[in-house]
Amino acid sequence: MSATAIPAPRSWWPQQLLIGWLNLVLTAPIIYMFVGLPLVMRQHGWSGTEIGLLQLAGLPAMLKFVLATPVDRWRLGAASYRNWGILLGILYAAALALLAVNDLADTPYALLFALAMLATLLGTWVDVPVNALAIRLLPESERIRAGAIRSVAASLAAIVGGGLMLVLHARLGWAWPFAFFAASILPSILLLRWLGTDGSVAGQIPDQAPRAGLKEWMGYFRTPEHRVWTLLLLFYFPAVGAAWVYLKPLMLDHGFAQEQIAWSIGVGGGLVAAIASMLAGSIIKAVGARAALPTFAALNLLVMIALALVVRGGCGKTALIAAALALALAMGMTSGLLFGLMMNHARQHLAALDYGLQSSLFIASRTTAPLLAGMLLDRFGYGGLLVGLAIALGLVCLLAWRSRDRIFIHRDERLKEQS
Repeated sequence: MSATAIPAPRSWWPQQLLIGWLNLVLTAPIIYMFVGLPLVMRQHGWSGTEIGLLQLAGLPAMLKFVLATPVDRWRLGAASYRNWGILLGILYAAALALLAVNDLADTPYALLFALAMLATLLGTWVDVPVNALAIRLLPESERIRAGAIRSVAASLAAIVGGGLMLVLHARLGWAWPFAFFAASILPSILLLRWLGTDGSVAGQIPDQAPRAGLKEWMGYFRTPEHRVWTLLLLFYFPAVGAAWVYLKPLMLDHGFAQEQIAWSIGVGGGLVAAIASMLAGSIIKAVGARAALPTFAALNLLVMIALALVVRGGCGKTALIAAALALALAMGMTSGLLFGLMMNHARQHLAALDYGLQSSLFIASRTTAPLLAGMLLDRFGYGGLLVGLAIALGLVCLLAWRSRDRIFIHRDERLKEQS
């Protein structure tokens, strides 16, 4: 390989950290709405099914591939991805400001659902150009690290959205978390100006990229590697994500106070997930993504079994916190792996479209799983819910093991050569 093909890895840290920060501030409001607010809703007497139904306000995230199409189809100047990100980021902040002035206790359910869906739509949309720009800028050797940093950002966003903002809500009321999010997004999105234009550093992008549309959507699935990868995106993470959504209501129903949950799981769990994400990057680099895929799936299964045993056995608050932190560790490692592999399974000349397609698949199953889990909770209780999720993760282990050789075409070897 040519010595001039790829710059020294350390030269990518400024871009990596900036992209990570942007992912943090854009993700935290979504986490607050769909992971933090279930605790508030439970306090207001909402059932598991009602909480699951509000999760359907996240449905626009399933259409990320549709939202990605205009981003790739209509360019906004030489720095198209950057300009799209700035425009959508401003609209996202405005939607959060609308939520701030519509309190949960006083707002009709339909209006609250519509505002949550609008914020999700814009939060989903702005995520596309930001991460498409990352795919364009970063060489393949940097993408596992980028996935780990993005997972760290998601974990830190969980600390903010699933922990600190619950404390802020408890002390100051409904409006303050949303006002904080809106105020943090506006200056942060302007940092995109420091990332330059959309020209690829990792490879050459054709001067005339294909116009994104139905043909390009379908073209993604013509590659056997992508078809197998699609199955993993749909089934690898949802059971873990559903357990995390209902973890705070579980702890509330087991006698924990709101602030105790916010600090121990919202903040403590987020820190554990962030550390696990960074560790995951090193582990994947050492053993290769092919081996990490079934290994992390097995870890998810073991943690879910442990959490089910603790809940069904009534092992007490200390054991429940320990099991919850173990779930945070597994979730952080899994997220780092999947985010890195999503970048590797995107075509450079259609970075926004392919990122949108993969994110839509990932989010579709992650969004519908809590609804199914909520029905399971209402019928069989928390013990039955966790047993059901453990069974699902057992099937995921089999899928990961059988798929590991079909989604990597000498990718591990190529990454080691470029490191």
